[in-house]
Amino acid sequence: MSLNTTPQGDRVQIAIYGRRNAGKSSVINAITGQDIAIVSDVKGTTTDPVSKAMEILPIGPCMFIDTPGLDDEGELGAKRVEKAMQVLNKTDIALIVIDISSLTDEDIEKGRGIPDKELDIISVVEEKKIPYIIVLNKADLIDDIKAETIRNKIVEKNPTIPVNVVSTTDKTGLEELKDALISQAPDTDLKLHIIGDLVEKNDIVVLVVPVDSAAPKGRLIMPQQQVIRDLLDNQAVAVVTQVPELSDTLKKLEGSVRMVVTDSQAFGEVSAIVPENIPLTSFSILFARHKGNLAKLVDGVKAVDKLKDGDKVLIAEGCTHRRQCDDIGTVKIPRWLNERSGKKLQIETCSGTQFPADLSPYALIIHCGGCTLHEKEMKHRIYRAEKQGVPIVNYGIFISYIKGILERSIEVFKEDLKD
Repeated sequence: MSLNTTPQGDRVQIAIYGRRNAGKSSVINAITGQDIAIVSDVKGTTTDPVSKAMEILPIGPCMFIDTPGLDDEGELGAKRVEKAMQVLNKTDIALIVIDISSLTDEDIEKGRGIPDKELDIISVVEEKKIPYIIVLNKADLIDDIKAETIRNKIVEKNPTIPVNVVSTTDKTGLEELKDALISQAPDTDLKLHIIGDLVEKNDIVVLVVPVDSAAPKGRLIMPQQQVIRDLLDNQAVAVVTQVPELSDTLKKLEGSVRMVVTDSQAFGEVSAIVPENIPLTSFSILFARHKGNLAKLVDGVKAVDKLKDGDKVLIAEGCTHRRQCDDIGTVKIPRWLNERSGKKLQIETCSGTQFPADLSPYALIIHCGGCTLHEKEMKHRIYRAEKQGVPIVNYGIFISYIKGILERSIEVFKEDLKD
């Protein structure tokens, strides 16, 4: 995929942290060679996390996230810092930017040679096992010998962490910083395929893509696009059809279909058409494995039949979109849930980044496939639900369960579930 078409959730996420006026935005601009972040001498110019898509070779497509200052003040400042900390849930690499000219002898000598504010964020980064780089910025404001002395002292106390001295004014140290970024980048070749590891060269996979009032005009939705691309990348053959044409399509391809993947909302109709000897799953279930935790999501669906009157259920989506009259998240799933449970439930919805911190009021969370979310963010949501003792399931698994075809829809993943 190109820079402009790579989904945000599939980019390497690089978050920039530091105090106000440490030069975070200047560092982003210097690395990318573009003025993509606002730079000002006024403290607190960046008031909310700001994302910008870029490409750094050989890492590939990246997302730089400029965050508010760690020393932001007041009630509003505290909320900004809280938002900045939430960015860590999807961060692949963190850059901790420190104004080297502001470091005192006391800062350099105590602890790890790093001021308290920066140590606080580093402790969280280390707890989350996120690779990070210490960036000593504004080196042009002190002499070279002093800058190197400070760096050496910090390296001595942090021997496994890259420490880079840079000046965004003089454009020094930037190539070394890019090299450090490359060294800390995740190995994308080790990432789990969406579907490519389930097929072999020349295998035919039939994709059932309903074109109805909920479908975006003139294009396919992101999970459908990504599954097609993954099949092509693995030299398999994607045949795209709709429900009314599915039966004839399967007859024409008789004996040569490796698998059928459907939109979850059409699970019932498609299951009745596809012969039992052909594996069947959905786009949403593919993403449950690709970005989530398939075993935990499958386990979570058992809670559907344990719901009681008055229980709260959260229906969560990773993106925001215009709701249709028969919207999947706000209309169809609540209807199916009420029909299945027969209980008087309290159903709440959330979308985008507004995933509640406190999940304890809910008896169940039903989440979308998370195609727009970064893998770390989706897994973090599942982790938070598990930690707070709240069952979580995704759309595709939930729909296949209430349609009575869960076992069939996850049969193709039996090795994953066994592990």
